[in-house]
Amino acid sequence: MNRFLSLALLAVGLYVFPSLTGGSGAVYSACVLIAIFAVMAYGLDLIVSDLGEVSLAHTVFFAVGSYTTALLSTRLGAGGWTTLAASIAMAAVFAGVLGLITLRLREFVFSLVTYAIAVVAATVAQNWTFLGGSDGLRGIPPLDLSLPGLAFIARNDRDLWPIALALLLVTLYLVDRFRHSRLGSAAVMSHLNPRLAIMSGIDPQQVRMRVFLFSAPITAAAGWLYAYQRAYVSADILDSYFLILMLTAVVLVGRRVLLGPLMATALVLAQEKFLSLGGYADKIVLGSVLIATLAFFPGGLIGLWRMLRRRDATASA
Repeated sequence: MNRFLSLALLAVGLYVFPSLTGGSGAVYSACVLIAIFAVMAYGLDLIVSDLGEVSLAHTVFFAVGSYTTALLSTRLGAGGWTTLAASIAMAAVFAGVLGLITLRLREFVFSLVTYAIAVVAATVAQNWTFLGGSDGLRGIPPLDLSLPGLAFIARNDRDLWPIALALLLVTLYLVDRFRHSRLGSAAVMSHLNPRLAIMSGIDPQQVRMRVFLFSAPITAAAGWLYAYQRAYVSADILDSYFLILMLTAVVLVGRRVLLGPLMATALVLAQEKFLSLGGYADKIVLGSVLIATLAFFPGGLIGLWRMLRRRDATASA
């Protein structure tokens, strides 16, 4: 009940935040993108923080959601609910196939293979005419989530904000439930002590696959909304920028911190939107933040804060 109340208060605070800061189009655009990229990162967070593996192919699931949405909406006229369901289903299929290939591998080899998959996916998207090739897929219509007796079409970022916020809140709830579930406990045990997990009757391989199948649709749902927000999709969504953004969001604040990816994404996007140094410079800043975090305070900002507190306590003693 306390977690539910906290989530409700967070929802209210986030919902009114854009209007309290002036309600400009730039603020709504930033808020929508923060929500989308945070959801994108939460899918990877489950793999990195709970399974202990670094997947470099999670941009593929983001692309699956975006391309599925673009294809169905532009060529078949499908509405938002249909494209969302199809994006989740396609992500689950891709996760199952990629999981069979990669999840029997561990650590360094796992990361290398997933990176190779991301490179192949980017090359295919760049050159396959069915996916628009280098020109991408344009003309995605506004997001239509109308229901019988209730019309709702999001034509701009102000209209998209409640949808982005709802997607973010659902993701937070699912991640929180996962980490308090048997599967979440089994994932951590399979990562930290595989031998003990097997002795406890847990099949680490099966657990890894189930977590993979759970995480991929989360990232794909972010791709679904991103396609509508941009109104076009191209191979640039498989650019390394999105991978670095996801990894930074996972580690900057601290792993296995529920609001960590959201807070980290907000910090990164706030700098890029309101304190931008230019496109290339912003990418350098983002990469440098990831390097500094992993090299000097791998526990993230929370780990750094705890270390400083311990030093203060030691000095005062």
